[in-house]
Amino acid sequence: MSSIYEHGLDKNAANFSPITPISFIERAAKIYPNKVAVIHGGLKRTWSQTYSRTRQLASALIKAGVGVGDTVAVMLPNTPPMVEAHFGVPMVGAVLNSLNTRLDPEAIAFMLNHGEAKVVIVDPEFSGVMKKALAMAQAESPRDILVIDVIDQEYEGASEKLGSIDYDTFIAGGDADHAWRMPKDEWESICLNYTSGTTGNPKGVVYHHRGAAINAVSNILEWDMPKHPVYLWTLPMFHCNGWCFPWTVAARAGVNVCLRRVDAKSIFEAMKTHGVTHYCAAPIVHGLLVNAPDELKVGVPSGVKGMVAGAAPPAAMIEGMEKMGFDLTHVYGLTEVYGPAAVCVKHDEWKDIDIGERARLNARQGVRYHLQEAVTVMDPETMKPVPADGETMGEIMFRGNITMKGYLKNPKATQEAFEGGWFHSGDLAVMYPDGYVKIKDRSKDIIISGGENISSIEVEDVLYRHPAVLAAAVVAKPDAKWGETPCAFLEIKPGADVTAEDIVAHCKKHLAGFKIPRAVVFGELPKTSTGKIQKFELRKKAGSATAIDV
Repeated sequence: MSSIYEHGLDKNAANFSPITPISFIERAAKIYPNKVAVIHGGLKRTWSQTYSRTRQLASALIKAGVGVGDTVAVMLPNTPPMVEAHFGVPMVGAVLNSLNTRLDPEAIAFMLNHGEAKVVIVDPEFSGVMKKALAMAQAESPRDILVIDVIDQEYEGASEKLGSIDYDTFIAGGDADHAWRMPKDEWESICLNYTSGTTGNPKGVVYHHRGAAINAVSNILEWDMPKHPVYLWTLPMFHCNGWCFPWTVAARAGVNVCLRRVDAKSIFEAMKTHGVTHYCAAPIVHGLLVNAPDELKVGVPSGVKGMVAGAAPPAAMIEGMEKMGFDLTHVYGLTEVYGPAAVCVKHDEWKDIDIGERARLNARQGVRYHLQEAVTVMDPETMKPVPADGETMGEIMFRGNITMKGYLKNPKATQEAFEGGWFHSGDLAVMYPDGYVKIKDRSKDIIISGGENISSIEVEDVLYRHPAVLAAAVVAKPDAKWGETPCAFLEIKPGADVTAEDIVAHCKKHLAGFKIPRAVVFGELPKTSTGKIQKFELRKKAGSATAIDV
């Protein structure tokens, strides 16, 4: 027998609409048209102006033949066009692919072809790498790609125009009053982000409108973010779409303070000049601020809120931040869950305990975001929760709306990632009696250095190409600045003569700078009876776990 609540109470246009973060900018522009939305050097734009520009971008893309489900790739730093792309591209029903500006041409070329990009918007700083990437992509998959060059007055370096039109001219051809398209279904794709694969090529993580909007709102809840925050863009917007903060800032009608270069001087100057209230960053950036000369810290506003992810904040960092009057929040997540989807919620009573114990508590990955259904630690074989004893290891798993649609063109990897109705993170952890999660190790061959994911398999593949290398294994090694860096253990062919410098020089020819091993160790590698390299032994030698555990 059906319920009385199932009759005559259907969805209709009056009571239901798809959830999308694009609507946040429309609201900000209508209610706070004259509030500043974007600051970039001497440039200031209001929410009304920014909304008009995003609609112009959408309109211009449609005129250029971009439609629903097409991919628009951007190679941009944290500048106004990057903010605009997060709204203008999905206004068309297209999918935004924010490329990591630190990658090599080979990786970018793969992403352009795998994502089938129809348009590429390029900042002048990255014209060199993009020129090579475009040539590689088109050699492998010949097609017309519309290349749009950004002209940025804040950039002073050399560059080369790659396209037929510049960004401002392109959007000037669009309609500022364009009636943008709401998604027909909130499950429609909004973004494509690539993450380092443990085997072979990067995997394309696909986000939906629902997840992007929900994580954007959850960011507000986790941070108690008030109206009109002044948000400093220290976190790259190509990292999980800036952890969804382009949409979060719009929802609060805040200020996007753009930053081309991330260094202590630029950050502190921006904080003092613009009265910054919030920023997000990997541990390395927080470390830059703590260890900066005291004279740079003079006049910094008190009460600035910082969010850290990628590694646990050590006691020295927490203490240093507190001395500057900063308030640090530790969050945890992966590309597959839109950036952070768990937070180490702080309790008032923690303020009164020893800094070392407080650091231990704050170093945990924490509990679920408000709008994520669940984060837990389970035995991946039995899919049963581990005891909440702080000792029994399992795998961190997520479930809920803040979880990707899946991996683009990779149904096998998608199925494996969602096995048992949970997203499998690959991070090994324990659960404490208070329900807080703490990472202890990684099951995936991933090294996280300065907030960037590095596939150890990718680095090993390059090492095997060296004629002197017989066997190679790469693991994480703790690093005071970067959190962890690649450490290469190499077994050399009999009679071969090679130095660590030779190995590094070889890697520089094939890998992005941040992926190059910082340490090279020669010697026989530990193996099983069947000849498999025992990486766990090498992780012990390198102290890999200490880069995770605090």
